[in-house]
Amino acid sequence: MTKYLLRRDCRRADHLVAVRQSPFSAWSHSLSIFVKTCIRVCSFIVVISFAHAAQQDSDVRVRARDMGIAPGILNPGTNNAITDVPGVRVGHTTIYEGDRFRTGVTAILPHDGNAFRSKVPAAIVVGNGFGKLAGLSQVQELGTLETPILLTGTLSVPRVADALISYMLGLPGNENVRSINPVVGETNDGRLSDIRARPIQPDHVYSAIQSAATGPVREGVVGAGTGTVAFGFKGGIGTSSRIAGKTSENWTVGVLVQTNFGARRSLLINGAPVGARLVGEVSTPDTSPGDGSCMIIVATDAPLQHRALERLGFRALMGMARTGSNFSNGSGDYVIAFSTNPSLRSGPDAGTPQAVRTLPTEDMSPLFQAVIEATEEAIYNSLFMAESVSGFGGRLVEALPLERVREILTEYDVLR
Repeated sequence: MTKYLLRRDCRRADHLVAVRQSPFSAWSHSLSIFVKTCIRVCSFIVVISFAHAAQQDSDVRVRARDMGIAPGILNPGTNNAITDVPGVRVGHTTIYEGDRFRTGVTAILPHDGNAFRSKVPAAIVVGNGFGKLAGLSQVQELGTLETPILLTGTLSVPRVADALISYMLGLPGNENVRSINPVVGETNDGRLSDIRARPIQPDHVYSAIQSAATGPVREGVVGAGTGTVAFGFKGGIGTSSRIAGKTSENWTVGVLVQTNFGARRSLLINGAPVGARLVGEVSTPDTSPGDGSCMIIVATDAPLQHRALERLGFRALMGMARTGSNFSNGSGDYVIAFSTNPSLRSGPDAGTPQAVRTLPTEDMSPLFQAVIEATEEAIYNSLFMAESVSGFGGRLVEALPLERVREILTEYDVLR
């Protein structure tokens, strides 16, 4: 609208130019000076407006790979997303109301069945434990996941867990269930959302689960990533995947992240000190010491049991470290890893028992490589796809300036 008004004002000036050329106007000379001044000012404003528009257009949100940022040596899956792992689905509910709420729920489903009656192998790894992850101890004790994984804001964990329990108890076949272990992770979105109000309602949780789908995953300012901040810029949801394994047998590793960590000066992209270069260039200063949290969800179709999934989870933290994280004192960083391999599921809906075959220890290294690369790229995608957001208390968190990032990465010669 602003550009339109400026251009319309210029057309008015052009009309005045035509009027002033009348030889019968006694005040033509004064008008001429006035109009010329208007035209010069208007033209100057339009140039600035177009230049600003060009800068905005150049910062259209794209995934990291679309800019030539492709960490590692392995290839991604079809959608470069956690949903490349067969059976995995992702859904979001986004709460973006007035200037008060910037929060939501993200659901990750391991398969399309009843997770309680067809449990999958799982493990949880703690990078730094300043968090409120519900369900951790039972997953570590029994080595299985029996509900979808839900992500949300810190103070909404109990409400989301309660709604998840209600959802699971209501599924056909669960009529006599007397214990459910809901797994709910979080990061603190209190900078942009009125976190104390805890706006999440059961319908928000049900919607996220019921909308979960395979295929491309929405990233950035969506679901549990709506109000998060990463490296002083707008963070959010990001995802990526890798194909790994021996030539005769490939496996998929997919990662989804909810990013809310890191100081601006610490941000590394493909090893380049992008954050340090951006300090002082962005209008909103970042005074954060780097506290915050990151939830990392890892899925694979490789036949891995609890111990191997735990090892895989530790490598995901290495991918996070590549982006500049120091896992600060105030950070709650967790990895929830699970295998969708049908042969390892347990419960009444798991099908006829099969001979359990797990991946040999010596074959794990390609999966380690895959999860490191996918985690790093998923974090970049959470930043690259997030737009600037203003929220609670009038606070503004700007998006990562992609065109400037491109210039810096070109300077360091790290684009493909």
